[in-house]
Amino acid sequence: MKLETLSLQGTTEWNEDALIINEHLQLFGVLDGATSLHPYRGPNNETGGYLASQIIKQYFESLAEEDVRDTNLKQLVIQANIRLRDKMVEAGIQLSDKAALWTSALALIRITDHYVDYAQVGDCMIAAAYKDDRIRTVSRDQVAHIDQQSKLIWTEAIGRGVSKREELWELVKPVILQNKSKMNTMEGYSILSGEPELADFIEYGRINRIQLKSLLLVTDGLFPHSESGIEPEDMIQQLTTRIESDTLAAYAEWLFNLEFEDKDCQRYPRFKISDDKTGISIRFE
Repeated sequence: MKLETLSLQGTTEWNEDALIINEHLQLFGVLDGATSLHPYRGPNNETGGYLASQIIKQYFESLAEEDVRDTNLKQLVIQANIRLRDKMVEAGIQLSDKAALWTSALALIRITDHYVDYAQVGDCMIAAAYKDDRIRTVSRDQVAHIDQQSKLIWTEAIGRGVSKREELWELVKPVILQNKSKMNTMEGYSILSGEPELADFIEYGRINRIQLKSLLLVTDGLFPHSESGIEPEDMIQQLTTRIESDTLAAYAEWLFNLEFEDKDCQRYPRFKISDDKTGISIRFE
């Protein structure tokens, strides 16, 4: 098994993404923390998004064999969510205020000789490539329908002549704030936020390893851009195909260059010049 990992900071103050690497348990994952809209700073000026991804990372990397013997990945994600809640309580976060919560998306796998278990929350994604070159999108981007509303406002404003990213951000910020109220609800999306409701919205399951060639886990900062928009399923197919023929590092460098040629986010509508980028590529040899 050959493992390639990558975690790069975008045009953000902190890299709020994180990698989960627990080789003893063959447990691997990616996390995408999100800063609360009611700003919080930790003792070293850390953002809530950074703290969320680090708390969850540390939980999974601290697990030993006895911790997972009779426990599935869904149960482990619930425990990580409880750990996050406890840390927010210690920090004095008002848990009834969704805009104040530290949050993170997650894609997590555990590899065994014959199968791969997975769990997913938010918009971190998992893809599998097979020896016949077919690509299977294992997870679903649960945030895509929410982001679509904000991106429509962004695109329409560009059509009206708004050309600065800062002005575009001010237009979509109220919608993003409103969307926070939909976390872990039937109208919204799943996210690790310390809320017990997450337990009802974790997606998880198992795929077998027959003819499995590789697995890819990514945060949304590695999603390819398109001028006209792209369906999530097609996007993951494109991304996986490109990384299969190259490397995570080479793909990330190409994407960075593309983004910095479009600093006002006009050609490729998005909310940051360059988002944090984290991925794990696992090739079975």
